Amino acid sequence: MSSTVETSSTTDGAATSRPVRGAGGTESRPRRGAGTTGKDLLHALPWIGPALILIFGVVLYPAVVMFYNSTRHISLSGLDQGSVGLDNYVAVFSFPYFWPILGRTVVWVVAVVALTVLISLGLAQLLDKAFPGRQLVRLAVIIPWAASVVMTTLVVYYGLEPYFGIINTFLVDLGLVSTPEGYGWTKHADTAFAWSIVVAVFVSLPFTTYTILAGLQTIPAEGLEAAKMDGAGPARTYFGIVLPQLRGALSVAILINIINVFNSLPILKTMTGSIPGYDADTVMTLIFKYIQNQHRIDVASALSVVAFLIVLVIVAVYVRAVKPMKEV
Repeated sequence: MSSTVETSSTTDGAATSRPVRGAGGTESRPRRGAGTTGKDLLHALPWIGPALILIFGVVLYPAVVMFYNSTRHISLSGLDQGSVGLDNYVAVFSFPYFWPILGRTVVWVVAVVALTVLISLGLAQLLDKAFPGRQLVRLAVIIPWAASVVMTTLVVYYGLEPYFGIINTFLVDLGLVSTPEGYGWTKHADTAFAWSIVVAVFVSLPFTTYTILAGLQTIPAEGLEAAKMDGAGPARTYFGIVLPQLRGALSVAILINIINVFNSLPILKTMTGSIPGYDADTVMTLIFKYIQNQHRIDVASALSVVAFLIVLVIVAVYVRAVKPMKEV
């Protein structure tokens, strides 16, 4: 069954075409040329080219070099002494402390992300309400995000010093510690790691709070009013209407926090760097120690590849299970 395309001319003499209905009553449109896709790509290349160059230079090229180094034997002076295959990966998984460190990394990520999200939900709900000085409070929440992570960690680190730390003195005043010099929080692996979690939650709050706050702004007021008229209480309204509609904002915030916290180095390096051994380490600090202390670039590269693959698996599983871009 055939159809035709009528051609008509406009007032300026330019020819235009429009589809004509065929015998079956269906509309037939002119087919686009086969080279249209390639031409569109060439037209878009000047706009996406800088981004592609940046991705290649900052992400892909270092990843390729990292994987290449993980299969080499690199001397202390940095000389490449040939291929060793997968021996560096065997060495990584043979470390007696690798699996405990991997487990501690899971604890680190889960604790920081869970506490951050729970506290941010409450903060976002508070900042969404109208009260005097709300703008100042919203600005104050940004401060941990604007400040240097290392600077914030150092403030807490020196505040926990046994003899002159202001945080330690405050804990004595509250009766939680007997004497200021009685306990060195940053001298023991367990307590230093726990305080690192506190600092990580503190610096993660601004981004997560504002992401959730942006999600709250998109919730229609009509739905909340309807729930109130139906007699739903605050708790039922929040868990039945508000929280489900925060799914997109929460999913993105959790995903970004998982990636950031897993790859976090400055907080743990500052808080636990002076503690001997590996009792307060995560995968990231272990990589740093192999570069700085043992000068094993090859083994550190293998460990970096393992960490990179772990993050990819976590992100892939999370995205498939949660579907953060799916609308409610």
